[in-house]
Amino acid sequence: MLITFKSKSSAGLTMYQEHAQRILDLLHKNASRGVITAAEAAKAVELLEQEVALSKLHPEVEADHAAHTHAHTLPEEGETPEIAERNHVGFAQRAYPLLEMLRAARDGGDDIIWGV
Repeated sequence: MLITFKSKSSAGLTMYQEHAQRILDLLHKNASRGVITAAEAAKAVELLEQEVALSKLHPEVEADHAAHTHAHTLPEEGETPEIAERNHVGFAQRAYPLLEMLRAARDGGDDIIWGV
């Protein structure tokens, strides 16, 4: 399932729900429908930046989270563990576009909505 985040401060952003879920859980938001208000955006940026930093400091936790995503559990046919490791997209890379959207919303005083 896809989630499309929308804000007046930036272009729309579409993510797989399984990748957005970790971020939304961190922000105590529902994946099916929600809003991050302009007032909440500053705290959301802070929390997400901390989570990104932790994921970089503790790659073993990152690997555990990745093991629960659909893309990680279904390797390409003939893919070796070395290639899978090299092709792995981590939490920091997946979170970056939404983090940028949150920063723009914070700076522009706009809300981010999804599921409407």
